[in-house]
Amino acid sequence: MLLRQSIALLLTTFSFASHAQDYVNRPEVALLRGELATEHQFDAADFDNAMAQARRLDQVIAFMDAPVRAPAPWHVYWPRHIGGDRFARAGEFVRDNNTALRRAEVAYGVPPEVVAAIIGVETIYGRITGNFRVIDALATLAFDYPRRAEFFREELKQFFLLSRELKRSPLSIRGSFAGAMGWPQFMPSSYRKWAVDFDNDQRIDLFASREDIVGSVASFLAGHGWERGGVVMLPVAKPSAAILATFDGGLTPRKAFSEWQAAGVEILRKDANVQLPAGDALAGLISLDRADGENEYWITFENFYVITRYNRSRMYASSVWSLAYALQRLSAKSSPPTPR
Repeated sequence: MLLRQSIALLLTTFSFASHAQDYVNRPEVALLRGELATEHQFDAADFDNAMAQARRLDQVIAFMDAPVRAPAPWHVYWPRHIGGDRFARAGEFVRDNNTALRRAEVAYGVPPEVVAAIIGVETIYGRITGNFRVIDALATLAFDYPRRAEFFREELKQFFLLSRELKRSPLSIRGSFAGAMGWPQFMPSSYRKWAVDFDNDQRIDLFASREDIVGSVASFLAGHGWERGGVVMLPVAKPSAAILATFDGGLTPRKAFSEWQAAGVEILRKDANVQLPAGDALAGLISLDRADGENEYWITFENFYVITRYNRSRMYASSVWSLAYALQRLSAKSSPPTPR
């Protein structure tokens, strides 16, 4: 998500190339209007008014069509995602929102540091949330981008329902180029399914309510299988040549933790409060390349893969955990580790 947000921020520094579209009179738009009216009693006039003002954004299509590039190596990736002032801002966020973070831990089982780290990696605590009108981005992708039209058509449908629930004009809501919104960068379907009114003010606000933001990130992770008290990832010694041969794109297929142990995988560091999972728990190995040309290796457990439900990247999940672990060390009054 962060890569998309960074590109979106860059694009907003230039004038947007946009084109008015007669969306209202297009058959596929009329079909969506009918579904919303029939299935959800959505006011057709409100729908038409919004869609009449929607604009196609050429930048969105250009970004979606950009060639897929090899990911940056870990030693380049992590400073971009957790470097700069992010650790200081993360510590400030934890201090300022400690009560909400602790409540979320009780309610959902997700440690405060993990919630704080995701918000930091996603938007640097609200600094970069995107400046595209969500209706423009989603309409462009739903009706002028055939390759992923089905997915974004559903997100546009969810967006109209969400705007009604929030009692906000769909023309007023801004987010990333792909339609992700607020500090946690939720897509409309995730906003409707996982966001929670954690401050009990009878509305869910992921743009300004710190309590709702915290509770909703924890709700999302719990809803995707977060294991309360579970391990995320642990460093291991360089595996055998036979295991190294199974790596594909920096990770291995998952198998029982006991199988990795039997194969000689050696955990290098385990904090005193960490409880290893049962032997039949699924685990995988990942490699992260360092600046010195060597790799570091980690064994990853279910909570690691839950983090990847936010962004399906081993380096994304690793950066979230690096920041979360540094915050845990800080709270324990120890020096935070420096990624190599």
